[in-house]
Amino acid sequence: MGAEVIYEVRDASKSYGSVKALSGASLKLHAGEVIGLVGDNGAGKSTLVKVLSGAHQPSEGTILLDGEERTWGSPREALEAGIETLYQDSGLAPHLTVSQNLFLGREQMMPGILGKLGFLARKRMEVQGHDDLERVGIAVPASNRPVSALSGGQRQAVAIGRAVSWARKVIILDEPTNHLGARQAGEVLNVIRAAKAKGLGVIFISHTLPHVLEVTDRIVVLRLGRIVRDAPTSQFTPDSLIAAITGSADAEPGPTSAE
Repeated sequence: MGAEVIYEVRDASKSYGSVKALSGASLKLHAGEVIGLVGDNGAGKSTLVKVLSGAHQPSEGTILLDGEERTWGSPREALEAGIETLYQDSGLAPHLTVSQNLFLGREQMMPGILGKLGFLARKRMEVQGHDDLERVGIAVPASNRPVSALSGGQRQAVAIGRAVSWARKVIILDEPTNHLGARQAGEVLNVIRAAKAKGLGVIFISHTLPHVLEVTDRIVVLRLGRIVRDAPTSQFTPDSLIAAITGSADAEPGPTSAE
């Protein structure tokens, strides 16, 4: 792939006492690329995501953003550097409106003395929120509608839309289509495509393998804390992907590095 490498982890390991949850993991994410991160429960996906998102520091290894070595002291530090992470719990506040959720923690204030007194620029956030969602292909009737009135798919799409709107470099999505119907999951996959078109790097963690095969450019398979396969999505079939995850005899041995 010709695009620049924007995010990279080299030989990352993570131990919790005597338990080694991640061992020598190396991963490169390019601008405008969607990577599928797959593996059985306990394969090391969550640990790798926590390392990439700044929730945990690796016991060993190096993290690079735009080629510069970085050490995240917290998820906030990674967030401020342009790494957005959306976990299975979307983090939306159902009693707030769509626009209020989009700007949660990043509220815009009224100009002048009103802003200094704490008055929010609600109308401006509603208009910008609607434009931001429309830009990434999310059809929400009105940005002043409470999130509690939305479908499950719309809520998840809004959460991802918020990440896409604010992300500057990377979005990490943990099971964003879990428990969604086909139409709702389709909305979420379209937002992932919009993030790719925007030039963001996307890491998509999912147990729903058809979604992974549909929307990713490359798939990274973890097993027992190690990356055992890293190859373009075009090299996988549903059966070969399952074989790689489970370690059956049909899987190709050893990792394949995709530059």
